[in-house]
Amino acid sequence: QVQLVESGGGSVQAGGSLMLSCAASGRTFSSYCMGWFRRAPGKEREFVAAISWGGGSTYYADSVKGRFTISRDNDKNTVYLQMNGLKPEDTAVYYCAASRTWSQPTGQHLYNPWGQGTQVTVSS
Repeated sequence: QVQLVESGGGSVQAGGSLMLSCAASGRTFSSYCMGWFRRAPGKEREFVAAISWGGGSTYYADSVKGRFTISRDNDKNTVYLQMNGLKPEDTAVYYCAASRTWSQPTGQHLYNPWGQGTQVTVSS
């Protein structure tokens, strides 16, 4: 099983950009679909974006579509989330997670393991 470590969070003003990275240990990274999720203060964790094993398929939450881009580099065992046009409502702890299946990219119950999370704060 891979272990996941997120990085790249921080504080930005509205309209700014951040790129999150999620580095995976182990040699089986390419056998996992990867997802990004977030938990805003006082809210439940929600789906943000997902990418299939080789990166040929992606899926986004409506709230981030057109602003965020998920990508992966299997040679570097890393998945990325490029976030542009950030809004205060994007403020959250962002988690990456790995799934063996692409059957339900938004299904949190299908993801294991999870990273520890990285904080993103967007000020108005």
